[in-house]
Amino acid sequence: MPTGSSIQRSVRQQRVRYLKGPVCQRREERFSSHITSLKVPMFPRLALCSRLPSRSWQSTVRGYSQTKFPHSHGRALVHRSEFRQARRIVVKLGSAVVTRGDEGGLALGRLASIVEQVAVLQNQGREMMIVTSGAVAFGKQRLRHEILLSQSVRQALHTGHNQLKEMAIPVLEARACAAAGQSGLMALYEAMFTQYSTCTAQILVTNLDFHDEQKRRNLSSTLHELLRMNIVPIINTNDAVIPPPLPNSDLQGGNVISIKDNDSLAARLAVEMKADLLIALSDVEGLYDSPPGTDNAKLIDIFYPGDQQSITYGSKSRVGMGGMEAKVKAALWALQGGTSVVIANGTHPKVTGHVITDIVDGKKVGTFFSEVKPAGPTVEQQAEMARSGGRVLASLLPEERGEIIFRLAELLTEKKEDILSANKRDMDLARASGSLSLQLLNRLSLSTSKLNSLAIGLRQIAVSSRDSVGRVLRRTRVANNLELEQVTVPIGVLLVIFESRPDCLPQVSALAIASGNALLLKGGKEAAHTNKILHQLTQEALSIHGIQDAIQLVSTREDVEDLCRLNKLIDLIIPRGSSELVRNIQHAAKGIPVLGHSEGICHVYIDSEASIDKAIDIIKDSKCDYPSACNAMETLLIHRDLLRTPMFDQIIDMLRAEEVKIHAGPKFASYLTFSPSEVKSLRTEYGDLECCIEVVDSMQDALDHIHKYGSSHTDVIVTENEETAEQFLQQLDSACVFWNASTRFADGYRFGLGAEVGISTARIHARGPVGLEGLLTTKWVLRGEGHTVADFSEQGTMKYLHENIPVSQRILS
Repeated sequence: MPTGSSIQRSVRQQRVRYLKGPVCQRREERFSSHITSLKVPMFPRLALCSRLPSRSWQSTVRGYSQTKFPHSHGRALVHRSEFRQARRIVVKLGSAVVTRGDEGGLALGRLASIVEQVAVLQNQGREMMIVTSGAVAFGKQRLRHEILLSQSVRQALHTGHNQLKEMAIPVLEARACAAAGQSGLMALYEAMFTQYSTCTAQILVTNLDFHDEQKRRNLSSTLHELLRMNIVPIINTNDAVIPPPLPNSDLQGGNVISIKDNDSLAARLAVEMKADLLIALSDVEGLYDSPPGTDNAKLIDIFYPGDQQSITYGSKSRVGMGGMEAKVKAALWALQGGTSVVIANGTHPKVTGHVITDIVDGKKVGTFFSEVKPAGPTVEQQAEMARSGGRVLASLLPEERGEIIFRLAELLTEKKEDILSANKRDMDLARASGSLSLQLLNRLSLSTSKLNSLAIGLRQIAVSSRDSVGRVLRRTRVANNLELEQVTVPIGVLLVIFESRPDCLPQVSALAIASGNALLLKGGKEAAHTNKILHQLTQEALSIHGIQDAIQLVSTREDVEDLCRLNKLIDLIIPRGSSELVRNIQHAAKGIPVLGHSEGICHVYIDSEASIDKAIDIIKDSKCDYPSACNAMETLLIHRDLLRTPMFDQIIDMLRAEEVKIHAGPKFASYLTFSPSEVKSLRTEYGDLECCIEVVDSMQDALDHIHKYGSSHTDVIVTENEETAEQFLQQLDSACVFWNASTRFADGYRFGLGAEVGISTARIHARGPVGLEGLLTTKWVLRGEGHTVADFSEQGTMKYLHENIPVSQRILS
């Protein structure tokens, strides 16, 4: 039988194997430091865990719970985002979660990770309960060890030497295993929860505890009292006294574990205790529309009670008495009783460390059981509809795609009163809420002049669309009668996420139409009314050729992070908004490329040979024309020789007149007796009437500064020396480099692209303002007459020619 110290070592070893990364490393250090400090075996030590937290700490937690998690039981939660308000949560650990993959014992590292998540939520002020399997598994491990030890001793005594024969292990009865394993399982939970100052209590139940009214009241009273005292109840069926299960293959042989299913217990307990949320962890991702592993099986994000007739169930878990059908029935029963349910995978090493906290945080994990079915399609369905419509869009003639865009431009003018009315409603709501800054309000606002500019830009895109999809870039005669072409094609399905910029919707839609791409649009809620009417007009234009589905507006309450995980449905993500939004999306995107830039730290360098008039005009326009734009100047670099000159004084006077707040760089501050506030960082995007001024010794010094502190967006040199300017333009590694021109020219419309989906600072694919060309990729088309590679071998009759053929201007349809 394992000793306390051996279990300690096993817990540490399993946890090290299972968890990776800095966060998990800190968990392991905390867990290991406590275990190694024990001077006695683990099990006697567990008596210390019976100490309750101080009364003052309990009061703090209870008060936090009441204020932060106000959800009162009575109806099931409708949307995942409401999980953040869940106060009472039941976590059910399935047999496959608790046991190791080799079915030789408990998955100690996995359990330790789950315990930490439960403890974190408990210490937030929530009321956590665990329904666990594992007693039979732990007992079987202990009994097998005891049997092997006993047999080896008897055999050694019988034979008189140490050459032992192979010993057969009898079939172990499940109830005996449960009796032997329950105390050890609970001791293990106690040891793990102790590391987080969290106390636990064990409760064993049978069906009689629910069917007998007095026993049910007693059980409920006990659980409520434990929760009141901030204790985590750990509940299991009393497998030592329940009737034995029907014979099955799980009980044949000594290396297979058979564990009683706890799905119905978790559902009954959740309803009885009026829990807000039941999280059922198993060894599958959730519920699929067909058995997992079969072709085209898709994970169901939200399951509704009326959908069960369309589901085909696969085989049950490798361990346990139930399968997915039993889990679904239990989940629906709990849902009917007012408890929300999520079934998710608790065995995957990459997600187990945060699966429970992710679910409570509202992230799209597993299958969510809901009584309320949304009126519209899910975002996954929208993506599939967009891809289907996008394929038809890409097959249209260039003139037909241009016709759609021309019609959209007309609608912006014809329906401008409706658009401005919807925009006024958004503006009024934003001002009343006070949630938007002045810069964001300016971005949200539309005007007649803005709509007219949008229409002009869309017409430019319509013209350029005639030479986009299907354009032959290269032709090669590989061999006689074997010709190769490189042809432009759409990327696929684009996801564009934008904040407070409703004018972005028609611009991006026109570019998607011109390039033959399907499009998912996710706008900010602050522009909901404006986005809705602009999308309606876009669909009206698309209806000319019956392809309204090609562009979808995501109006469901999907978190951006969930959208970024749809790597099988989305081919490119384009964020349009703050640097924080772009960074978050770049971090959240799972296997989907992101086109954009996280910062717009643009520089203007005033050379010693600059024109004073050009310098003042360029600085003023770059900083003051639109301070919150990503192409606005953030740092002004001034050649050292210009300090204490009339030019420098005029620059400072102009900035003060424009009410620009100046932050001094370190070198600039060293020249001044009374300097402005010194800059906290030379890598700052202010997005307002603020800028940093720094001094450089030369053009090369300016280049070094920009390469070190810039964001590769847009940088400018102001000088009359052509040689100096050309060196700057050639040596600076930014997406846009200008000579004697404002940074504000870094824009797709001003470049003649009609519009842009954003500005990219990446070093592959599109860079700078990304217009129509940046939304195209290529494919290779080979035309032959029965050619085979064998024809070109040493024994073959053909030879490669690889001759370039002049490219015709024809467009492949």
